Amino acid sequence: MSVVTAVQFRPRRIRTVSVVCAVFLVAVFTVVGLLLGDSPTGVIFRTSDQVAMICLGVLLAGGVLLLARPRVRADERGVEVRNVVTAHRYEWTDVLHVSFPDGASWARLELPDDEYVSIMAVQAVDRDHAVAAVRALRDLHRAATR
Repeated sequence: MSVVTAVQFRPRRIRTVSVVCAVFLVAVFTVVGLLLGDSPTGVIFRTSDQVAMICLGVLLAGGVLLLARPRVRADERGVEVRNVVTAHRYEWTDVLHVSFPDGASWARLELPDDEYVSIMAVQAVDRDHAVAAVRALRDLHRAATR
């Protein structure tokens, strides 16, 4: 059996879904923005309104793309967990174990004092990919805490 020295995992399905949704949002808001000038409602839309509508679509798409940001990197010294907004690094000595509770959406690091950190990069919907990620993280944790 080969010893894993470093791993990196990112969610698969949510990345695909978020990219498709982001493209859809930009397309819809661009079409709506371009069609605003020909409104029969009596409201006068200016070019700035059309540009603002397109920019709103781009901003919403950027927000949706944040869901594709999670990542977990681990090596023999510790693990770095980057979720949607935050990123933290933990030494393996600070981690009690890596778990994936029944019914949970993602894996987590169990820390002392009944605390835990969700690993949003390892999601239940990714099935085999999530199993491989949890196994690799557990192997690194086991090797580092012997």
